[in-house]
Amino acid sequence: MNNSITYTSELKVKYDVDVFVAGGGPAGIAAAVIAARSGRSVYIAEGTGAFGGAATTMLVPAFMQFGNGVDFLAAGIGKEVRDYLSNNVPENFRGYCPDGIPLETLKLCYDKMICDSGAKFSFFTNIIDTVVSDGHIDYVICASKGSNFAVKAKIYIDCTGDGDLSALAGAEFEKGDPLTGEMMAATLCGLWAGIDWTRVSGNDARELERAFKDGVFTNIDRHLSGMWRISKYTGGSNAGHIYDIDGTDADSLTRGMIEGRRQLLEYRRYYRDYLTGFEDMDLAATGFSIGIRETRRILGDYILNIDDFNSRASFLDEIGRYSYPVDIHAGKNTDEGYKKFLSEHNNLRYKRGESYGIPYRSLTVRGFDNLLVAGRCISTDRYMQSSVRVMPGCYITGQAAGAAAAICSAQANPNIRNIDVHELQKILVGFGAFLPNFEK
Repeated sequence: MNNSITYTSELKVKYDVDVFVAGGGPAGIAAAVIAARSGRSVYIAEGTGAFGGAATTMLVPAFMQFGNGVDFLAAGIGKEVRDYLSNNVPENFRGYCPDGIPLETLKLCYDKMICDSGAKFSFFTNIIDTVVSDGHIDYVICASKGSNFAVKAKIYIDCTGDGDLSALAGAEFEKGDPLTGEMMAATLCGLWAGIDWTRVSGNDARELERAFKDGVFTNIDRHLSGMWRISKYTGGSNAGHIYDIDGTDADSLTRGMIEGRRQLLEYRRYYRDYLTGFEDMDLAATGFSIGIRETRRILGDYILNIDDFNSRASFLDEIGRYSYPVDIHAGKNTDEGYKKFLSEHNNLRYKRGESYGIPYRSLTVRGFDNLLVAGRCISTDRYMQSSVRVMPGCYITGQAAGAAAAICSAQANPNIRNIDVHELQKILVGFGAFLPNFEK
């Protein structure tokens, strides 16, 4: 039996735009909004039914840090999002957890930002292929509910997190540990109701050890990220590691979803029976997709690396600065893996006011003249990916990619490398970005 087929299909070019953005997570939102505000025509394809990526589809409960204790590093789009959330949650809910994510308010925030920008978009739309010639993307092929179609653009931005668009186009990438290929464990996050936050004192490690001895958990996993307060009686969990999951493979993700839902029942028992304030808590919802921390890192003209983290690097083509610590979750459930995580997470972190620069060259995809990356899949080593992958970091790289795409798409012969970096930095500063080394 022949296990493969060849077929041809004629597709309509549904959109012909200046800038195409793949993925509507925080990087994609920032890229599309900035490009559209710059006067360029934009189409953004999002595979789920809402913008927001990890926060809205995976139920990741918190943003991680927007700044370094002195500077608001995710300034620009990140500041707009943070201010919208602060101003649009009920007054009696404010201040519970500054970085906790009010899920539905965030969805409305992103809807408003995209609609107000004038960018075109559609949900339930995935990238399935590309048409490429000599390092130039001519079209992307999309599959949506009801039809397949092509999109033509001058500049393409990959904000898929997994680097799907870049990989389909044939870009070079690294994946996971450079020696073993092992990737960080995944997590299925949950939304919980009925928490008495007035009595919660934190997750006591001694109670976790007692639960291990009592046989509450199938896996002895000491890395419990915990529970974030979202509103008066609700919380979001980042609890439970699911190992050997490949976020670029549907069969692997399917196995992860099944295992994640099973694990959350064990965490329900742990919180209710062992920790104060959670006695009446129940699981209201699980993520619509499993939380993936690591897959592809697309290779660009510069690979941001651990030496840059240690030196608090600055770059002439700097498009932003960030400061989150190295945060590589173990890929195997071993004591050695957890100890390595603790050592790196405790030692590879910054003091108040410190940050590292992100160069534009980490957004330009090697071998392509009209493809940029932003968000989790930018050109970094594994250490730096674990820092810049969180949502505020994605706002920073996303808005830079959007501004660069706006500049390039206005050229007679658009090319991501034929760009005046000083002009790019000036535009970013105009949109509110934090670029302390920029000289007017």
